[in-house]
Amino acid sequence: MTSSPLSVRVRARRAALPVALCAGLAATLTACGSDPDEGTNGVGKLSAPEIESKARTAADGADAVRLSGTLVSKGGSYKLDMKLKGSGGSGTVTSQKSTFGLLRVGDDLFLKAGAGFWSHSESGGAAQAAGKLDDKYVKVPSGDPAYQQLRGFTDKSVLLKGMLGLQGALSKGDRSEVGNVRTVRIEAGKDGEGGTLDVSLQGTPYPLRFERAGGAGVLELADWNKDFALAPPSKDATVDYGHQLPTT
Repeated sequence: MTSSPLSVRVRARRAALPVALCAGLAATLTACGSDPDEGTNGVGKLSAPEIESKARTAADGADAVRLSGTLVSKGGSYKLDMKLKGSGGSGTVTSQKSTFGLLRVGDDLFLKAGAGFWSHSESGGAAQAAGKLDDKYVKVPSGDPAYQQLRGFTDKSVLLKGMLGLQGALSKGDRSEVGNVRTVRIEAGKDGEGGTLDVSLQGTPYPLRFERAGGAGVLELADWNKDFALAPPSKDATVDYGHQLPTT
């Protein structure tokens, strides 16, 4: 007995269905088994402590970095945008009172601020000289109480050591991105309450974003190993303050 064209088509469709299902299942299993770290530097395969160690080693070995974001400390809240390297640093710091620029070359530290910064000083001399000090570099004497605090903002090793501290047991979080760079996140404490650190999965495993414990600020780190010019200001751009600097 000869089958009708219709019954042949029905049987063909029934036979094709299991094949299609198997092909779809195979594709799904392949996708599920794909390596999320394919094409990366491989640190995502390591444990959280190992990733942190790699990130610290990379940061310590870098010649330069740009650090920006918010820092909250006992002394107040600061917004930073600093370029840092071993021999010094430059950039701006915004405190609750004012915004000022910092430049350090070796041990020589200079501060530059607008007239408003000086006019709010408790020193009568500073208020009177605000116009002359406006947008000029003032060399900070090493014996001034403000010297060590201000210098800390320009010191690469001090900033990185003090700011990249995770508090609590470490665990590996999700894959993420900072800018256009793929990262793996390390979390400290329960739900990252002890801080989180995003480490680059591309190239050298530099730390790229750090959220400090207890809501004490969020910092981004970029331009790793990107050198920048660092030189003392010219004499005509510098003035002698002659007083103790106002508190920041």
